Amino acid sequence: MQKQVRKIEKLKRREPKEAVDDGARYKEIGFMCGLEIHQRLATREKLFCSCPATVAAESDKTIGTISRYQRAVAGELGNIDRSAEFEELRNRKFTYRIRECHTCLVDIDEEPPHGMNHEALGVALSLAGAMDMRILDELQPMRKEVVDGSDPSAFQRTTFVAANGKIMVNGHTINIPSLFLEEESCGIVAGAEDGITYDTDRIGIPLVEIDTDPYIPTPAMAKEVALYIGTLLRISGKVQRGIGSIRQDVNVSIKGGARVEIKGLQEVEKLDRFVENEVARQLKLLEIRDALKNAHASVGEHKDVTKLFEKSTVKVVTTNMQKEGAVFAFKLSGFKGMLGREVNPERRLGTEISDYAKMAHVKGLIHSDENLDAYGFTEKEIHDLRLFLDIKQDDAFIIIAGSRGNAKRAAELAMERAKYALVGVPLETRGVHNTELCTSKFLRPLPGGSRMYPETDARPILLTKEQIDTAIKSVPNIERERKALLSEIENKGLVDQLLLSPRLQLYKTIIESTKADPNFVANTIMQKFTELKRGGFGVEGIDEQRFVDLFAAYSKKQITKQGVEELLKEMALHKESVADLITVKRLHRITGAELEKLVRDLRNEASDPSNVNEIRNIIMSKNRLNVDGSELNALLAKRS
Repeated sequence: MQKQVRKIEKLKRREPKEAVDDGARYKEIGFMCGLEIHQRLATREKLFCSCPATVAAESDKTIGTISRYQRAVAGELGNIDRSAEFEELRNRKFTYRIRECHTCLVDIDEEPPHGMNHEALGVALSLAGAMDMRILDELQPMRKEVVDGSDPSAFQRTTFVAANGKIMVNGHTINIPSLFLEEESCGIVAGAEDGITYDTDRIGIPLVEIDTDPYIPTPAMAKEVALYIGTLLRISGKVQRGIGSIRQDVNVSIKGGARVEIKGLQEVEKLDRFVENEVARQLKLLEIRDALKNAHASVGEHKDVTKLFEKSTVKVVTTNMQKEGAVFAFKLSGFKGMLGREVNPERRLGTEISDYAKMAHVKGLIHSDENLDAYGFTEKEIHDLRLFLDIKQDDAFIIIAGSRGNAKRAAELAMERAKYALVGVPLETRGVHNTELCTSKFLRPLPGGSRMYPETDARPILLTKEQIDTAIKSVPNIERERKALLSEIENKGLVDQLLLSPRLQLYKTIIESTKADPNFVANTIMQKFTELKRGGFGVEGIDEQRFVDLFAAYSKKQITKQGVEELLKEMALHKESVADLITVKRLHRITGAELEKLVRDLRNEASDPSNVNEIRNIIMSKNRLNVDGSELNALLAKRS
């Protein structure tokens, strides 16, 4: 197992020339990976009602709220899904904000669904055709139980549209077994361990889910597949853009590990790093499992140790004691040193166990691999606890404090996760840690098929040949899009980058709306954009219209190329209009008669009026952001 971990560490710091060996290395550890791409569609109305399929502005009126709790129900086969059952046990309160123009009775499950949105269905059929999928003759809307409270009805309507497709990515055939048309969920406004507030404005917006098979051979290829599918979606011209409009869920496993779903990846450029770190996490968990087996480790039963800490001064304990709380603890035989073992950056086995405990609304847990002195425990308190739990030299222990019911439930959940350390990797859905590029925490057990059942309020849809033929005529084609870009942009490498970039549609909008040079636009939004982002400028937050205004100002010769870069920095920092920023930052372009006057004035001031280089250097040193170099050179050459 240590040998496998070293191989993955080498993969993470590999040189480009070594990348060709990734497939063999990942095959050796039994790597499996599949993607679920979720993309909101740009339709006029929601999927099963006539509300607008747009996200509300902050200024849009909220007319009230409703509150609900999760209750697990049996699926079509009569079984209750484990993830739904787990969420019910958390007993969280879900509150939903109702928007005046974006929410109706269908959205909050007080009215049956209307007929399916045919515009959205047409887009789904077109995308299925682009991936050579077999479109089903009859579509049956289903209910998929939602376990995180993101739907007031506790289910999401989803329809299986097409099957058995494929795409070609860098010479590899990637199978696409399924495409679904479904409803978007609510967006989170605020969240806590005991409850979440959602906004209902986006619920019901049409969404396509595109799934790959689990045989993507490497993390790098997983990123390429996500980029390729993202490109297909964007060039269709029928998808929404912006933060949150597309999400990638990634399923990862290795030999001896288990399938783990990484939920809600939005930065596709970093997808491979997330997958690499999840592989490293699973390998380290397997390494811990083997060490625990060799130590004949086991997990003891939790015990109420409240009396041992009645006089404690430890804040986490005393805070709960004042609220008639309790302290529970349990023994981990043979676990000494294991709870502190790192499994991912800033995360240890103890952290993973703590994630489970937090599901019972406690702040966390304390374990013996930590510095207990830092908490303020006395030697007597720890000595008495060791005696009470019969802790030996190679053992560890966990302490949990909270309200009596929560602390006991938290101890049970922590014990469940600790026992799984003896097995290896649990089947889980995990969130993302965008800073460390790894999974941040356990969200819930991995859902299964038991959460699906028929939607009895929506009729089946019989597709006609005319519907399918119409959709096929509008199938997006990446090669056709590439040829169109090559007719506008000279740099082939830049074309390929732009084609796979989320900024493709931004480029097309700018070109359609302004007379800016396509080469300059592409270079700016791809290369300069990336440079500024790495430099700490939040250019991703600039809305599309401001980009259009920026390049419109450039094409009208109101600003220079250098001024464009400077304005991008200012636009990332300030919300003022482009016109106002040009004025405030004095970035207007000096051109025409104004530039001629500047040249004449400096000729009179120069030590050698005939020295063109001296005049050019003086002008550019003082007016670098305001004078276009090529225009200045042409003017000086004309007057020399």
